[in-house]
Amino acid sequence: MNYTADHYRTRATGKALELLANQEDWITRFELVKGFSSSIRSSEYHLTNACNIRCKGCWFFEYGHDKGAREKTDIADWRDFIKRESERGVNSALLIGGEPTLFEERIAEFAIHMDTLAISTNGLIKLPFSAPFTNATVFISLFGGGPLDDDLRAIKPNGKAFTGLFDSALANYRNDPRATFVYAVTEDGIEYIEDTVKKIRDNGNRLTFNFYSKYDSNHPLKLDNERRLLELLSNLKAKYPKTITNHPEHIKAIVTGNSWLGTFSYEVCPSISSDHPDNVSRKSNGNPILPGFNTYKPDLETLEVCCTSGHCSDCRDSQAVYSWLLTGLKASLGSKESLKTWIEVAEAYWSQFIWSPYCQVTDTSINNRLIATS
Repeated sequence: MNYTADHYRTRATGKALELLANQEDWITRFELVKGFSSSIRSSEYHLTNACNIRCKGCWFFEYGHDKGAREKTDIADWRDFIKRESERGVNSALLIGGEPTLFEERIAEFAIHMDTLAISTNGLIKLPFSAPFTNATVFISLFGGGPLDDDLRAIKPNGKAFTGLFDSALANYRNDPRATFVYAVTEDGIEYIEDTVKKIRDNGNRLTFNFYSKYDSNHPLKLDNERRLLELLSNLKAKYPKTITNHPEHIKAIVTGNSWLGTFSYEVCPSISSDHPDNVSRKSNGNPILPGFNTYKPDLETLEVCCTSGHCSDCRDSQAVYSWLLTGLKASLGSKESLKTWIEVAEAYWSQFIWSPYCQVTDTSINNRLIATS
């Protein structure tokens, strides 16, 4: 697809134009990314309560998100619900679980009736590279790297451990332009990080760093490891810029919780269900939220509080943090430097999605993949 500035032309704020005066390339980039961002209206959907593995400490099961809502099984119910969501103005769906790929037919309904689609998966089941899934972004979970991923995630529902979870995901999505690994780094796995990045690169995929800290916020070891992790991830971004999609400021934010906007917390997180009663006071505090965003359980009625566990004190979810940075345009108008940072961060965020004009995946690579799998 060929996108031009006129295609997504928007009325840029007077302050932004003032800051970017006589820098036509930056004005064009600003208008493009602001316009594209404004064209996306997303919500999140728990596609199922079921999962084919039991990761240690998985927030979905740890906090009982699989309880309290019986999932709909009739595909007609899902189709009607998706159409209602579309009528509500939602045009972009993020499917999580449980494990969404257990229910390919449900995914297909979203792919058919939503403009854009992203799926969070453990990678054990291969989503076909065929219609209607060719333009669906696939986010593949990965934890720790090296042997840590199997130690923490390769556990069957019956409690039996297995091996090769990461290798299975690599095999299922080799050279797949839809696939981005969501790599949750941890202090215990610092020694494995670069090798894991290289494996993903050599497999023909990209990644975005996520972050998990096992230490309390005031633990001295946490502060030391934060510095080590931030330095390592920042250096890896410079070394593997095409493989690692994170912007350096996003890396800083997920590791430390801080950015040019301040400190990440529930009070500023935009990825909350706009119709959930527990978020009334948050919505009234003046900080931005994602317009119309909701997270639904698979009964297609019950709302989750937010896009993840609902336990916000230590949340550094990569996509939630990105949404905070993206909705911080107004707060980024204090200087030319902060505005340019916002533009670059927004471009980096959208580069994760195969259906975005900012994705570096080319039509040629997609065609090659189609030929290889036909």
